[in-house]
Amino acid sequence: MITKEVNDWIRKAECGMYSADDVMEEFARIMKYLTKEEVIMIKKRLENSIRRR
Repeated sequence: MITKEVNDWIRKAECGMYSADDVMEEFARIMKYLTKEEVIMIKKRLENSIRRR
């Protein structure tokens, strides 16, 4: 389940508050707590935000 903390982190990552390396490192850390569908959804959002930079 995506928690408030994960949602806050996603928003900050999308706004550019973290480097691409930091985003991927944190994503790797939290993904073990998420379902496959959640991981895919977050991955798509993060990839789109990194591409826009």
